[in-house]
Amino acid sequence: MGDSLITIVAIFLAAVLMFIFPLMAMSERTDDVAQLAVQTATTDFVDSVRSTGKLTLDDYEKYIQTIASTGNSFDVDIEIKILDENPGVKTTQAEMTKIGENLYYNLYTSQVLEKLENDGRITLKEGDMVSATVKNTNRTISQILKNFFYQIAGNDTYQIAAQNAGIVSVNGSKNK
Repeated sequence: MGDSLITIVAIFLAAVLMFIFPLMAMSERTDDVAQLAVQTATTDFVDSVRSTGKLTLDDYEKYIQTIASTGNSFDVDIEIKILDENPGVKTTQAEMTKIGENLYYNLYTSQVLEKLENDGRITLKEGDMVSATVKNTNRTISQILKNFFYQIAGNDTYQIAAQNAGIVSVNGSKNK
């Protein structure tokens, strides 16, 4: 009886070592590749908006398609801070670069999408700020396996995330 029990335990451990740990390693590698792809796409998206001074519906849809190609679903948050051109009577155009004199108003994801759907583009000017934050909403295989074996990942945690922000460096042209 003792030899049978040891044999069963040995077979179980061998199965875990031969199948489960390699599967965990491969799923974590897949998440790493997806993380890199999403971070690269987010950086390219924000840098494109910063360098052209405009955000078009086509650019946004290409970005969403690129990150969705990883096989995951994502929650994308975009924030655009637009520099107010008329912050006050005392401020002149020459004083716009003073610290504490610049005022911004924000456009958040829902407002950005509404404006893109209505106008097709958002034109920005030098000094405006744009940021994008992405988090996966689905549970990856790696998260499922970690939950099963380690009981450490909760339901509201994310495995893949990216963030990038910057200041627009050119004035976007409405004609182009």
